[in-house]
Amino acid sequence: MPIAKLSENRYGKSRVRVMRVTKHDDHHDLDEWTVQILLSGDFETAHTEGDNSKILPTDTMKNTCYYVASVSKADSIEAYAKALIDYILSRNAQVTGAEVIVKSHLWKRMTIDGQPYPTAFLRGSDEMQTTRVSKTQNGAFEIASGLDGLYVLKTAQSGFVGYIKDSLTTLPETTDRLFGTVVKAEWTYTPQAIAEGLDFNKVRTHLRETMLATFARHDSLSVQQTLFAMGEDALAHTEMIDSVYLLMPNKHNLLIDLARFGEENSNHIFVPTDEPHGTIEATIVRG
Repeated sequence: MPIAKLSENRYGKSRVRVMRVTKHDDHHDLDEWTVQILLSGDFETAHTEGDNSKILPTDTMKNTCYYVASVSKADSIEAYAKALIDYILSRNAQVTGAEVIVKSHLWKRMTIDGQPYPTAFLRGSDEMQTTRVSKTQNGAFEIASGLDGLYVLKTAQSGFVGYIKDSLTTLPETTDRLFGTVVKAEWTYTPQAIAEGLDFNKVRTHLRETMLATFARHDSLSVQQTLFAMGEDALAHTEMIDSVYLLMPNKHNLLIDLARFGEENSNHIFVPTDEPHGTIEATIVRG
């Protein structure tokens, strides 16, 4: 009797970097993507017997990323991920399901003499557009999209009071603090929205603008409260999503003691810190 058996497993290729230039008569478009492919399926004998007859090499997956990027007319990372999954599933019956994660790095067109230059670009911030697309053989697509690395900070309308204080508490209460965070957001599209079709880029832009506006305007009593308000407003903005996950680390900005230099520091000079930081995350769903 065997003492072990294979449970769930999947494999794939990670950190495939794709740069795509789409040339039009009067301008070029530039996309830079980092792609991950993960496959589930009938791979047991590869693990238990070293039989690779059902294994699609990960090097082939890498080449598939390039090929599909070349032949696809996808105008969003969601459309590209769907095309990539359909290509793999249609040619590999042993694969029962595939998940593709794409991160899009932001490039901005250069401004020269006050005008956008058609063929020159600047790398933007560390913000990335993201999507996670999955599908089983003969199944429907499941799509979650979002953003990551969006560094935001507000200098007003933020405080933190009324928390637990014990013998180890040194944090002073404040009704006027800097609130900095790096937003990671992911929203799930409803099956109906996916089936009917939607403009992923348009929805992403509107949800990003909605959550940024909430962040800026919200009278924040805590990171948690502002996070919930951002997710709540995102759900109120469109019926095409049914949940929003938000990760918002509290990137502390510490008030510098200038009294030793004979100066008063009335929330004027701070030192930004990356570590340690508070970690706040939540998923907001429709009530």
